[in-house]
Amino acid sequence: MFKFVFAAIFALAAFCSSNTAEGAENSPNFIVFLTDDQGWGDLGCYGHPIIQSPNLDKFASEGLRLTQCYAACSVCSPSRSAILTGRTPYRNGVWRWIPGGSIYHLRDSEITITSLLKKRGYETCHAGKWHLNGKFNSDDQPQPDDHGYDHWLATQNNASPNHMNPINYVRNGEAVGRMEGPSAVIAADEAINWLKDRKDSETPFFITVWTHEPHLPIESAPQCMKHYAEIEDEGIRQHHGNITQLDDAFGKLMSAVDDMGYRNNTVVFYTSDNGPEGNGTKGRTRGSTGGLRGRKRATHEGGIRVPGIVRWPGKIKAGSVSETPVIGSDIFPTICDVLDIPLPTDRTIDGTSLLPLFAEQSVQREQPLYWRNHLAPTEFRVGMRVGDWKIVGSDELRSFELYNIEQDWQETTDVSNKFPEKFAAMQEALIKHDAEVLAEGPDWWKLDQPKQRKKSPAVEPPLGKDTTGDFDVVRGSSVMSTDFGYRISPEAEGIALQKLDDPIVDQAIIQLKYRSTQQSGVTRNGALVLASEPTNESSFKIGTAIGMNRHVAFEGGWANVGNAASTQAVFKPDDTFEITVSIDLSESKGSAEINGTTVRFTLPSNLESVQYVGFYAKATSTEFTAPLVE
Repeated sequence: MFKFVFAAIFALAAFCSSNTAEGAENSPNFIVFLTDDQGWGDLGCYGHPIIQSPNLDKFASEGLRLTQCYAACSVCSPSRSAILTGRTPYRNGVWRWIPGGSIYHLRDSEITITSLLKKRGYETCHAGKWHLNGKFNSDDQPQPDDHGYDHWLATQNNASPNHMNPINYVRNGEAVGRMEGPSAVIAADEAINWLKDRKDSETPFFITVWTHEPHLPIESAPQCMKHYAEIEDEGIRQHHGNITQLDDAFGKLMSAVDDMGYRNNTVVFYTSDNGPEGNGTKGRTRGSTGGLRGRKRATHEGGIRVPGIVRWPGKIKAGSVSETPVIGSDIFPTICDVLDIPLPTDRTIDGTSLLPLFAEQSVQREQPLYWRNHLAPTEFRVGMRVGDWKIVGSDELRSFELYNIEQDWQETTDVSNKFPEKFAAMQEALIKHDAEVLAEGPDWWKLDQPKQRKKSPAVEPPLGKDTTGDFDVVRGSSVMSTDFGYRISPEAEGIALQKLDDPIVDQAIIQLKYRSTQQSGVTRNGALVLASEPTNESSFKIGTAIGMNRHVAFEGGWANVGNAASTQAVFKPDDTFEITVSIDLSESKGSAEINGTTVRFTLPSNLESVQYVGFYAKATSTEFTAPLVE
C-alpha cells in the first residue's frame, strides 16, 4: 500500500514538474468555451439519442469527459463570475442573474484569471455573451477590458432579437449593428479572426467564447435543423438545432486552432452555465437533464450538473472519463497551477486545481462544493456536496434533505433519518460555510429581500378540479370551459394556473378579459395571477374588486387586497374588463391598463421570474379569456 501511494505521489510530482518546465519555455494557451442553459444530457457523448453533436463528441474522445461537472450556480451570471474568479458567487458579489441597468456587476476589486494572465504576457479575447454587469458598455461599471481583456465582442445578456442575425453585439465599446449568421458562429468567428490578426503568433493567448445558445430566445439556422426534419414538433427541432448550431461553432473554432498550429499547446475547457430552461415538454425549452432531478434554477442535480470536457494533448489521456465532482470555479486555480501562478492570499478561492485529475489522481479540496440560488424553490435554496454526500437546505437553513449521490444520483430519497450522524455533521458544516460565504461578499443580496409591505398569510385553498385539461394547478375551485373562455366559481379563494413554456425573466406584456357572472351580491372580483411558485401565498394578483369599485394589485391572499395598489374607478358590476399588464422584473415594477384606468404597482422583490400565469377569484363566479403573454 505504501509503495502504491508513494508511486502515485511521485508520478504526480513528475507530471507537475515537467509541465512547469514546459510552461516556463512555452506557456500553453487556454480556451474556455461556455454554453448557456445546456443540460447535462444535451450531447451525443452524454447519451442523448437524437441530438447531433459530432464536433463535441469527437472532442470528448480526444480529452477527458467529466460525468459530475457542476456549474457554480443554477443561473447564468453567477456561474460566469465563478469561472473568472475561482470564487463562489456570493463571495465575488455576482450572487444573481444580472438585469440590464441594475447595480450588480463583477467588481474591479475581484481578481480575474484574465488579469493574472495579462501580467504573464498573455493576449486575451472574449466573444459572445458577457452578463457580468447591469450597466453594459458604460463607464459606470467595469467592462470586459477592465477585467483584463484586450479584445471583446459581447452582449449584456441575450442575443437580440434571437440567435440568428443578432443586432446587439458591441465590439470594444462600439455597437456593431446587425451581424449575419448564428450567434454562436459569430462569436467563434470573432475569436478566430482575432487569433489570425495577432501581430505575434508566438504570444500565448486566453480566449473565452460564451454562446447564447441554447438560452431563449432560441432560433436555429435551417442547416442545423435539417438533422431533425422528421420530428413534427417545431420546438424540438429548434432546440436540438440550437445544440447542433453551437456544436458547429465549436468545431469551427477547434479546426482553426488546429490549422494555426496551436492544438498541442492549448488547454480547452468546455462546459455550461446551468441546467436546461423550462419544463422540457413544450415550446423550445427541450433541454435534457439526462434523468437528473430539477432544471435551471434548482439546487438539485438537474439545475447544476452540466457537461464538462477538457482536452490537453499529451497531458490528458484521450477518451478518458472521470466521475470526480468538479465545478466551474476550478478553472481559475487549474490555470494558475499550470503556470505556477500563486493563488491570491487575501481572499478565499473556492475552486481547486484539476491538475491531479489530469494525471488520473485524486483531487483534494479545502472548500466544499457549495451552491446558493435566490431563484430556487425556498425549501431547496442552498446546497453543499462533500464526497458522495449532498445536503440541500431551505433559504433560512431551517429544513434540510440529505442524499448520497453515488447511490442515488437522481435524488429520489432523503436519507437524513437513515444516517443521523452524517446528517448532523453535514447540516452543521453547511450552516457554518453558508455564514462564512455571506459574510465575505458584498451585501447586495440584502437589497432584494422582500419589501416591508404589510402582508397577511394566505390560506392555501384545497386542490380543485380542472375539467378542461388546460391548467397545471387548480385550487379552491373547479374550472370549466365557456363561450367566453373559462369560469371559476370558488366558495372562498380560488386560483387556476398554467405553467409557462418560457418563464418570464425580464419584461413582458400580458393581456386578457374577465367578467363577473354572479347575478347578485357585492362580492364580485377577478384578477390576473403571476407566480413563481403555484401557491396562493406566493402569487401576485392584478385585477378588479368589483364590489369595492376599485382596481387592485396585491400579494398573497384576499386579506391583502390592495396592498400593492388600489385605484378607485367607475364601472358597472356586469361590465367586461379588458386588462393589459406590463411588468419589468429587473426593476420590480409594473402597470396595468384596465378599461382605460391605469394602475401602477411595485412587484414583490422575490418575484424574480414568472413561472405561472392564471386567474384568481374570491367567493364569486368569474369568467376569463385565455391569457396572452408577449
